[in-house]
Amino acid sequence: GTDPETDLAVLQAAISNTPIANLGDSENLQVGDVVMAIGNPFGVGQTVTLGIISATGRSQLGITDFENFIQTDAAINPGNSGGALINAQGDVIGINTAIFSKSGGSHGIGFAIPVNLARQVMQQIAEHGRVIRGWIGINGQNLTPALAESLGIKNQQGILVSGVLRQGPAAQAGIQPGDVLLEGDGNAVYSASQMLKLVAAHQPGDEVAIKLQRQGDTEEINVAVMERPPKE
Repeated sequence: GTDPETDLAVLQAAISNTPIANLGDSENLQVGDVVMAIGNPFGVGQTVTLGIISATGRSQLGITDFENFIQTDAAINPGNSGGALINAQGDVIGINTAIFSKSGGSHGIGFAIPVNLARQVMQQIAEHGRVIRGWIGINGQNLTPALAESLGIKNQQGILVSGVLRQGPAAQAGIQPGDVLLEGDGNAVYSASQMLKLVAAHQPGDEVAIKLQRQGDTEEINVAVMERPPKE
């Protein structure tokens, strides 16, 4: 099974008695932790490179829809994608997926999918044949100070609803284009990607509590979550 929104796939091996890598925990990684990247860069053969974790929680890179990347300076080149990022104990804590480069070679800015996210995707594909995520049918954009000023919006925290799918869950709940979403499930909303992840974490049939601002007035609305349509 595949999950294009995280660029992950689950394969079933046709052989047995293979060594099995131990999956670690990517939740408590810290900047400066030593890591190694395994892969086959440029097809030269199996290679291990050494570095540290440069940052965690990297998002809004335009690589996938759901982004929460580990950034590392361990050399990652074409051919490393899909290879393991391991810690000093040999546990897999990420899957190498992309680099930031103008030349095509490593500049010390590589990105890996956290293993906890990969584990969730694996489990859902194994159980359901697909990844089930929540969806309410809106498009939003980050509310920058300039955008807030141009629209006459006093509040500068939240996201601006730029589109609502007709007959979608949000439309049925009364959300309209031009609304500013302030909170989701009691958590302050700061970006469209954050709201996307918040809703996606819900299962179909759940309700997400949304606090919004419309023409200066504040409202609270419960939206019934549906399953996110598959990405074509």
